[in-house]
Amino acid sequence: MALSQIETALRRIGIDRYMMLLALTVALASILPARGMFADMVGSATYWAVSLLFFLYGAKLATSTIIAGFANWRLQLGCLIATFVLFPLLSLAVAPLTAAFLPAAVGLGLIYIGAMPSTVQSSIAFTSVSNGNAAGAVTAASVSNLLGVVLAPVLLMVMIPSAAVISIEPSAFWKIAQQILLPFILGQLCRPLLAKFLNRHKLPMMIVDRGSILLIVYSAFSAGVVNGIWHMMPLGAFIALELVLISLLAIVMGIVIGLGRLSGMPKADLLALFYVGSTKSLATGLPMAGILFAGQDVSLLILPLMLFHMTQLVICAIVSQRIRA
Repeated sequence: MALSQIETALRRIGIDRYMMLLALTVALASILPARGMFADMVGSATYWAVSLLFFLYGAKLATSTIIAGFANWRLQLGCLIATFVLFPLLSLAVAPLTAAFLPAAVGLGLIYIGAMPSTVQSSIAFTSVSNGNAAGAVTAASVSNLLGVVLAPVLLMVMIPSAAVISIEPSAFWKIAQQILLPFILGQLCRPLLAKFLNRHKLPMMIVDRGSILLIVYSAFSAGVVNGIWHMMPLGAFIALELVLISLLAIVMGIVIGLGRLSGMPKADLLALFYVGSTKSLATGLPMAGILFAGQDVSLLILPLMLFHMTQLVICAIVSQRIRA
């Protein structure tokens, strides 16, 4: 079978080149982890790649789109409730159930998923593929990420048990603002100069988006491999964690759809709520973990978010293709 045919077959079940690159990055970090001075170089490159990513987000997003999107208050409110109320409550309920068969840091990683904002690129793409309200999804996902800069650390400080082995430094709020919020604002200010170029050329944005995530994954998993992550997570624990994540995603999707129908949303808005309200951002979550838990081994903590990210991409890809068909 030709390589193109294999890619086509994998894409039908939601596995694209990006997901394969994620898996290869983890494998590379497992075989050739970054150490010493090279690890410091990777960390510096990652910092600036993430700052550039959010600068480009700001330059690409029209302020008028955000303002117009707020007119659809039911959709915006529904997405915020799903992201910052429903998800945190469910993750808090699920995390203690894993204590018997998963390391404590992985349980904290489940709580970490609950506090994260929604995805931007993928939730908009899936909404568009499903013929949903793509403009509403743009606003909801963007607002979710902007609010998440403040809400996510606050939620984590409330949700993480006081006896946890991982702690959050108060200075993390300012560091997050420096790396994520400030570049976004600068991007908005530079939008008149860059918007047309970014709208015409999608590739640079995609390279920075995917590349920054791959750099963070390589950096974090390199540190984890050096500290013996694979000895702490045998195959059985991985399978158990994936089953927990699939269950969590299914419950969230079911509740989000049910609440959307009860509120009488039109189908286009319901689809936007479904994708924005049931997904979590890896692009925001990975750099935020590095800032919030600076100097601590976060490889096990971000593992649930990575697996959840890949799981939601596969399931949403399948669902969106079926809805479109």
